[in-house]
Amino acid sequence: MASSTSSPAPGSRSKKPLGKMADWFRQALSRKPTKMPASPESALSDVSQPSSLDSPPSLGPSSEVSPIPTPSPRGASGGSGSSSSGRWSKAYDVCVCHSEEDLVAAQELVSYLEGGAASLRCFLQLRDATPGGAIVSELCHALSSSHCRVLLITPGFLRDPWCRYQMLQALSEAPGAEGRTIPLMSGLSRAAYPAELRYMYFVDGRGPERGFRQVKDAVMR
Repeated sequence: MASSTSSPAPGSRSKKPLGKMADWFRQALSRKPTKMPASPESALSDVSQPSSLDSPPSLGPSSEVSPIPTPSPRGASGGSGSSSSGRWSKAYDVCVCHSEEDLVAAQELVSYLEGGAASLRCFLQLRDATPGGAIVSELCHALSSSHCRVLLITPGFLRDPWCRYQMLQALSEAPGAEGRTIPLMSGLSRAAYPAELRYMYFVDGRGPERGFRQVKDAVMR
C-alpha cells in the first residue's frame, strides 16, 4: 500500500514556490516608489503659494509715501525777516544828492545817518563812486541801487545844472513811489522850493538837528 502511493518529485515541489517569489519580485520592481516628504517644512513648501499678481505689492523704502507738510501761516515767520531781506535787495539805503559847495553839509548828514543802531548805508558821490567811472553812469547806478534819495536843496543846489540833472534823474527812478525821494531844504525860503517837487513835502533844515533826525525817520519808514 505504502509503496503504491506516488509522491511528487523533488524538483516539482520547489518549482511552484520559486515561481511565486519571482512574480513577487517583478511586481515590486515594477512599482514606482512613493515620494515621501523629507521634513515637515519641505512638505509645507510643496503647497502652492499665491502668485505675485494676487498678492499686493510690498512697499520698499523708496516707495513710502511722505507726509505732506502743512503750510505755515504768513505771520508765523515774523515781519522782521521779510523787511530785512527787502532791505538787502539793494546795495544802499540812501543816495545823497548835493552840490560841490555843500560837500561838508552832505558829509555831516551821511555821518548822522550811518551812525547809531540803524547804521544806514549811504552813497556819497565823491566817496563811493568808482574811480574812472563815468559821472552820469555812476549817478544812475547809485540811484537805482538805493532805496531812498535825499536831495540837499540849497542855494548852491539851485544854481548848479548838474544838481538839477540829479533831481530829475531821482524823480524818474521812482516817479510814483511815495517817500522814496526826500527833499531837505536848507538856507532857502519856501518860495524858492523847486517847482518839480511841489507835490512833495520837504524837510526844513532850520528845524531841530538841522532836519537830520526827520530825514533818518523818513528813510527808516
